[in-house]
Amino acid sequence: MLSSIERGFGEKFLKSVDNFYSHGVDWLFNEWWETAPDDAIAKYETAILDHPEHGPLARAGWLAPDFRLASLDDFAPGTLGHAYRAFMVDNDLVEQLAAGYRARHDALARSGKIDRLPPALAYKVLRGFQTHDLHHVLTGYPASPLGELALQAFQLAQMDYPYAAMWIAVATSHMALVDPLLIKPAMDAIADGWARGRRARSLQFIAFENRLGEPLADVRAEFGLADGPGDIAEIPKQRTPELLAAAA
Repeated sequence: MLSSIERGFGEKFLKSVDNFYSHGVDWLFNEWWETAPDDAIAKYETAILDHPEHGPLARAGWLAPDFRLASLDDFAPGTLGHAYRAFMVDNDLVEQLAAGYRARHDALARSGKIDRLPPALAYKVLRGFQTHDLHHVLTGYPASPLGELALQAFQLAQMDYPYAAMWIAVATSHMALVDPLLIKPAMDAIADGWARGRRARSLQFIAFENRLGEPLADVRAEFGLADGPGDIAEIPKQRTPELLAAAA
C-alpha cells in the first residue's frame, strides 16, 4: 500500500514540530508540493475555485500595490486605515513582508520546487501575505503567539488551505508530543478562531485596501466580527514556547 505522506517530507514535518524556529511552516508549506498527493492538491484547488465567492476573486487575481506605512498617516481615528497603521507601529512590523515573500516565491518557482502548486493556491499565498496584518486588525487577534494561532484557525475555518492546516497540525503535534502545558491555551486559541471563522463572512481575497477610510466598527459589523475575540486575547504570555514564540 502506498503511503499518502512521503517519508522524507514527514521528517521535515517533525523538524517543524520539534522546533518552529529552525523549520517554520512557511518552509514546510513550500516543501510539500513536490511530493504532495495529487488528490489532496486537487481537493484544495477545487475548494477555492468552486466556492461562490472565493472562486471569482481568485480567478481575478487582484493584488494590492506595494504597501507603504506612510500611506496610512492621514486616516482619521476610528477608521480601518488608522487602526492598521497603529497595529503595524505598535508591533514594530515590517511593511515589506509581502514584497519580500513575492521575491522568495518567484525564486522557488524558478527552482521548480513549487511546479505542482496550482495558480489559485499560489495566488492565495501572495494575497495572504498582503492581507495578513489587515486580518489581525479586523478580527482583533493580537500579534502574539496565541493571537497568531487563533488567526490561523480562523483562516482555516473560512477556506480549506494547506498553510493554515499545517499551522494547526504543527501546533497540536507540538503540544501533544513536546509541551503538554500548551494544550489548554493553544486549544482555546484554536477553538476561538475556528468558531469565529465559521460564523463570519469570508475575509478571503477581499480588497480591504480600498476601504481604509471606512469606520473600522462598520467594516467589522459587515463581516460579522463585531463580537471581538474571546478570552484568548487576554491570555498572559508568561510562557512562550519555541513553537509559538516564533509566530509573534
